[in-house]
Amino acid sequence: MSEYHKPDTNNLQELRDIANKLRVHSIRSTSASNSGHPTSCASMAEIMSVLFFHTMRYKLSSPKDASSDRFILSKGHAAPILYAAWAEAGLFPTEELMNLRKIDNDLEGHPTPRLNFVDVATGSLGQGLSVACGMAYVGKFYDKASYRTYCLIGDGESAEGSIWEALSFAGIKKLDNLVAIFDINRLGQSEPTAFQHDMDAYRSRLEGFGWNTLVVDGHDIEAICKAFHEASQTKGKPTCLLAKTYKGKGFPAIEDAENWHGKPLGAKAEEVISAIEGQIKNPGPNNLVPQKPLHEDAPKVDISNIKLASPPKYNKGDKVATRQAYGTALSKLAENNQRVIALDGDTKNSTFSNAMLKTDPARYIECFIAEQNLVGVGIGAACRDRTVAFVSTFAAFFTRAFDQLRMGAISQTNINCVGSHAGISIGEDGPSQMALEDLAMFRSIPSSTVFYPSDAVSTERACELAANTPGLCFIRTSRPGTAVVYDNDHQFEIGKGNVIKSSGSDKVLVIGAAITLREAMTAADQLASEGINLRVMDLFTIKPIDKDGIIKNARECGGRIIVVEDHYAEGGIGEAVLSAVAMERDIIMKHLAVPRIPRSGKCDELLEMFGISASAVVKAAKEISSL
Repeated sequence: MSEYHKPDTNNLQELRDIANKLRVHSIRSTSASNSGHPTSCASMAEIMSVLFFHTMRYKLSSPKDASSDRFILSKGHAAPILYAAWAEAGLFPTEELMNLRKIDNDLEGHPTPRLNFVDVATGSLGQGLSVACGMAYVGKFYDKASYRTYCLIGDGESAEGSIWEALSFAGIKKLDNLVAIFDINRLGQSEPTAFQHDMDAYRSRLEGFGWNTLVVDGHDIEAICKAFHEASQTKGKPTCLLAKTYKGKGFPAIEDAENWHGKPLGAKAEEVISAIEGQIKNPGPNNLVPQKPLHEDAPKVDISNIKLASPPKYNKGDKVATRQAYGTALSKLAENNQRVIALDGDTKNSTFSNAMLKTDPARYIECFIAEQNLVGVGIGAACRDRTVAFVSTFAAFFTRAFDQLRMGAISQTNINCVGSHAGISIGEDGPSQMALEDLAMFRSIPSSTVFYPSDAVSTERACELAANTPGLCFIRTSRPGTAVVYDNDHQFEIGKGNVIKSSGSDKVLVIGAAITLREAMTAADQLASEGINLRVMDLFTIKPIDKDGIIKNARECGGRIIVVEDHYAEGGIGEAVLSAVAMERDIIMKHLAVPRIPRSGKCDELLEMFGISASAVVKAAKEISSL
């Protein structure tokens, strides 16, 4: 363990000066935009000064260098001081800070990766620590590199359950390359926080989660320097700095006062700036060099052109659950690329992500039953293109992490979510386990690609395509076995559907997926004997949807479409198809979907009861073909 060396008097003063310069920048920029959170910035000024000008290692020429330390500002509303720190470090001119929150500038109200020094968007509170956990996990176990991860958290947002999920995860995984800093400034948005300055309450909770916990005066530069040194020497557990601070620190008549959250200082700004500048000994350029030499030990990573180690190998007609085919695909992808990883929330023997345990146990991350943290860790693990992350659980449980997914899109994340046990076809487990909103949820997320494979062959290829597709991907898998309908060498494309059954005299186009594709095929066989031919189409991706293919096939079937889906009517396949044909003349559609909250029962019983069985398709086809 290296001995702590206290910075000399000049350096300590320089760090104090930088902290006050950051305060001034935060006041001026929020005044220029007439909006923002200068008091929230002021409480963390000393922490930011020490981090950026004493502790962290990073490259100004390449802020996201693979070997550089990571910093996540979980309390994203304090963005002005983050921008000020990078500007003071020399990444861009400090004059640019005056463009805060302007529509033609990327210094937005909360950080986003439009900026080259931001890894993930923050501002929806409580999410930063999970992302930091994912980064730290990759650094410790996959990169095996020297870089460290720092996450600054507000005391108000520490009430979020996702913070406590992340604290538990980091303690269990012994992420000793992770440092969390709680800015405990006592005041929330509308009133004091639950624990205010009860530092012992915070300490006991953090220690209970297995963290090395240090209580510090968050405005004492030397104490902060010493605490970060201790963190760097601590092995076998993550470190948390519980920094006792004051909101609006250094602002006369505003420090530690209520009703100043999210407000520029207005007429008081110049008076406050004058008071702060009076404490700065060196008003000129900083004498501290922010860039420490990096340990260039993060390995080069190639996550392009990921392929299955071997093609699908199934027999047509065999019944294979698509969730099982996902496990097979995951294993094949992992065999071919060392950076394919799997994360799950204690459902691995149901989602079949446990296939990774046979391929490489080290590349399986158990996140336990904590879906918000599960998604956040996946987003962090995928940052800086260090891994290709497949995140799986029951599709219904992704609803718990919708905010993480929404923020993931803003963060330009590339993760692959795989949701099993979709729809009423899961049977006896009942509605709490049935994903019936998942397609609507994932379709609503900008930048998402939504796969709904119907058999084992298409599932393997969906996983392969997702591994190479930018943005957030969702793959919906099913519990019951479905018949293999594709040749093993079938070529799949995102946004291209496939006609499974057709003739020269089809009267209705029926669109289904997985279990309802089976029902559509059964209905088609039954009606063929009655002289009514159905064309059956499998979309493969619901977003983007094969608009041209749908319209072409619908016109060839007299403009008649039936959509049958194992999902609620709102937001699923039916509404996607309706959007595709909305501007087309002479096309009508009948929509069969789950109409109400279902119940326990056997799969076939439920399909019949809730109107998405083969008999329902037969009835609908007779009705629509006679119009």
